[in-house]
Order: sequence, then structure tokens, then C-alpha cells
Amino acid sequence: MTTKRVLVAYGSRHGATAGIAEQIGTTLREDGLDAVVLPADDVDDVRGYDAVVIGGALYAGRWSGKAERCAERNADLLRHRPVWMFSSGPLDRSAEEKDIPPVAAVARQMQLVGAREHMTFGGSVTARTPGFLAKALLRQGKGGDHRNPERIRTWAHHISAELAAA
Repeated sequence: MTTKRVLVAYGSRHGATAGIAEQIGTTLREDGLDAVVLPADDVDDVRGYDAVVIGGALYAGRWSGKAERCAERNADLLRHRPVWMFSSGPLDRSAEEKDIPPVAAVARQMQLVGAREHMTFGGSVTARTPGFLAKALLRQGKGGDHRNPERIRTWAHHISAELAAA
């Protein structure tokens, strides 16, 4: 049996979502899958992958345009393989305390490509995050790294298990 090849594509401005995508890719590889992690802008053709995970940062309730365009660009091919989507963004513990449904743009993309499920992870804004908005959030005490590596790994193991059962 050949190893399943999984693409993890992400739309990230400042690296927090890229970090989640990397953790997903690492976990999938630990589970024996051939996982490739790429910026969503670099994904023009998903034909070489058996499954795809697309993630995007949330900014003011809007999903990353890079992730959205990746899904739209590849929609015809994505409909014929298992797809999962994730968002990162809440700058608090809410993503761990309850299941946060996808924002409207993500729900549309999920329907467009027939995605199996969506997960929301906490986001991150720290002193290293560039930009005026990041600095303003930090001044208001709304910063911090709210990504939970164990929750990310658990979800990636879940994806591996679904692919193994297929």
C-alpha cells in the first residue's frame, strides 16, 4: 500500500497560522503520512495529493483571502478528495472552551469543496507580531499565544485516523 500524500495549505499574515499548519504536518508525518505544508498562495494544483487540509487566519471575523482563493482555485479537484479546514484567530481561550463554528466565508468554502469538517484554534499576537493592529491589541491587553499544541495534534491524529480508515 502506498503512503497517502496530504497537503496542508495555509493563509497566514504573521506566522501564527503557519505554525498551526506546520504542527499539523508534523503530526501527520509522525502518523506515517507524507505531509507537505505550503503557503496557500503557492498551491495551484492539488492533483498530487490524496487529501488536503486548508487553514486560514481570522481577521475581524474574515477568513484569510489567501486560503479562500486557494480553495476556489482548486475547487473542482478538491471535491474529489477528502478535505478539512481550520481557522485560527480567537485571542482568548474560547476555541478550547467550546466548538466555534466556521465564519460565513469558511462555511461557503466548505460547501464549495465538500469539506468534511472545520476546526477553530486560538490565535496569537505577541510582541514579535508586526503591524499597527497587533501593537494596539497588545496595548489593550488582548495579546498572547492562544494556540494549543495538544489540541492541534489531537485534530491531526483524527485526520490521520480517518484517512487510515478510508
